[in-house]
Amino acid sequence: MSQRPRLESDAKPGCFSGFNLARLLRRKSSSDVDTCLRGGDTVGDQKSEVNELTGGAGRHRNLLPYGDGVDWATNFESPPSYCPPEYLLNDAKMPVLDAEIIKTIEAKLDGLDPQLRVLSLKIHDHPELAFKETYAHDIMTDFMEQHGFNVTRHYAGLDTAWRAEYTFGRGGRVLGVNSEMDALPGIGHACGHNLIAICGLGIAVAVKTALEVHRVPGKVVILGTPGEEGVGGKIILLERDAYKAMDVCLMAHPGPGPIGSSSNGTTSAAQSMYVEYSGKAAHAAAAPWEGKNALDAAVIAYSSISALRQQMKPDLRVHGIIEGSNWTANTIPDNARLTYIVRAPNKKDLADALERVKGCFWGAAASTGCKVKIEMHPAYYDLRQNSALGNEFARNVISRYDMTVNDVGSAASTDFGNVTYELPSLHPLFAIPTEINGGNHTPAFTKSAGTKEAHTATMKVTKGLALTGFRVLSDCNFFDEVKAAFEADKKARAAL
Repeated sequence: MSQRPRLESDAKPGCFSGFNLARLLRRKSSSDVDTCLRGGDTVGDQKSEVNELTGGAGRHRNLLPYGDGVDWATNFESPPSYCPPEYLLNDAKMPVLDAEIIKTIEAKLDGLDPQLRVLSLKIHDHPELAFKETYAHDIMTDFMEQHGFNVTRHYAGLDTAWRAEYTFGRGGRVLGVNSEMDALPGIGHACGHNLIAICGLGIAVAVKTALEVHRVPGKVVILGTPGEEGVGGKIILLERDAYKAMDVCLMAHPGPGPIGSSSNGTTSAAQSMYVEYSGKAAHAAAAPWEGKNALDAAVIAYSSISALRQQMKPDLRVHGIIEGSNWTANTIPDNARLTYIVRAPNKKDLADALERVKGCFWGAAASTGCKVKIEMHPAYYDLRQNSALGNEFARNVISRYDMTVNDVGSAASTDFGNVTYELPSLHPLFAIPTEINGGNHTPAFTKSAGTKEAHTATMKVTKGLALTGFRVLSDCNFFDEVKAAFEADKKARAAL
């Protein structure tokens, strides 16, 4: 297993620690309300009774009337329109896959539903931290083996990573799928990785069945990816060529939002770092001049970064904490540590922001005479959602599962972003019922991730992604569109 130091105290850029904050949406009048809600309903003056779990009313269970002229919406950076993009309005009802293929995939997932629900609850009720997901590893690999996959346990030198593959016929393309497994310290599955786990399993088994029934050559590869929460398990797997054979890769992630909604938006690039100041201890009263105060260095760095925020663009995020050991009030501290995360809209902006933040750390060392050591953890890149895959997924879930799709992004981060830089990929962010202020990385979200309603939402997204993945394997023209979209995005990245 790859050694990753200080798992318990590492920064946590990963997952959806920012996925996001609930926002109060103030309106001057009911005429300001978007009228393109699911089903065409408006919600400006609704006074329906609030559902205790979802914080909402009626079908729009995450929209809560709150006082005069105010609605509460749990979403990401700004209110989504609740309308599909214009291109989807024109062709969302047009089926692309053969009806029998759709029937095969949906029937398989309907049949798997009870098993996947049990697996989800087992993982939910047995939370394990990054790189310690032994229970999840074992029950998920057993499941894939039972469904006819060739399974490699303890994959790529990581104790809790795994790989399962199935090949039908000769030739054909390779569909990649990811399942996450790790939980958070103290609050369990507060990012819903139990749901991500079963989503990946469902996609893989459903596509396998469709390949067999409809005699389409191709391969399905699913990776059990450990350590998403701040440690970057997928980055290690990328370095070890785990994604090399894949033509595309799919996964999904839950969060708060209007029920029945999903986003193909991006996430932030993120860099976590561990900063350590070393000074010299001295008696704080008898001879303070003999000391070099490491805590002062940490406080100066913290304050400098706080001042730097005034000159930062609104889409940048910097947050951190100060830690120490064996401090006493009458001794000059000779050690202090900071854990920081810097986030930016993309990889380039992240690199620029990091230089400014590191300047604060170096400056604090110079002003106090302390030594500083900065340890950079693997950077999480922004999600580069493949537009062709995103369009196909949106068409599927809008036309068949009564969902809406928007392009609203999130300030959170994921190591799947690094995967999207290497091959065409899709990572929808889908809504599950949540309490007010009960978004990702809260105890309330842990509760939400175990509900039947969250499972139902996950299964809809699983079906949509399975249909999308099968089209990659069965439709050469569509795969050409996927590749073209990936190449276009590479050019866009280079121009940043």
